[in-house]
Amino acid sequence: MIKFQNITKIYNPTTVALDNVSFNIEKKEFVSITGRSGAGKTTLLKLLLAEEKPTRGRVFFDDQDVHKIEPEKLPQLRRRIGAIFQDYKLLPSKTVFENVAYVLEVIGASDLEISRDVPQVLEIVGLSDKPENFPQELSGGERQRVAIARALIIRPNVILADEPTGNLDPYHIREVINLLLKINEMGTTVLLATHNKEIINNLGKRVITLEKGRVIKDEEKGRFIF
Repeated sequence: MIKFQNITKIYNPTTVALDNVSFNIEKKEFVSITGRSGAGKTTLLKLLLAEEKPTRGRVFFDDQDVHKIEPEKLPQLRRRIGAIFQDYKLLPSKTVFENVAYVLEVIGASDLEISRDVPQVLEIVGLSDKPENFPQELSGGERQRVAIARALIIRPNVILADEPTGNLDPYHIREVINLLLKINEMGTTVLLATHNKEIINNLGKRVITLEKGRVIKDEEKGRFIF
């Protein structure tokens, strides 16, 4: 489904973010990418979203080279990939319902589709009782669940989660990780970038470990090694 083929990303002569990285991810996999800060985790995700271009190598999504997609067709790719970030990226002046609905509005969904789909997704993430709340009225874990709902509302094939628990306490970390596992069990491929040791060791899932832009381990049931 996803293939990174001999990827090198050089920002300047002294900053090599990725160095000849290759790996494949199959449909319905749950894969963690780990490594110290600056190891290249976020760069990998940006390359898959075609927000960055590789210096060398190719990135494929369903056998399509994402960096050869015409610019006007990139939104179609990104509708198949939901992204979740550490800082939530919620709109503070909009309610929970409106934050999730906004994604559908941008892609031209009808009012009927919005009124049908948003409550369904809020139910999945456990926020069906909070549709009228604003982000500032929510806990950190609840805000991240809104962010997950916003990623899910487009019914993506893949969820990219970039340090989604970085600002959360241990209770809410478990809550968010359990939700990502639930989403994976529903058939969505999950790619989680994290340097949280406990998350990695408790998941018992595939782990790709980066160090200085290179893959140093790729294990089916990996452990945190730093």
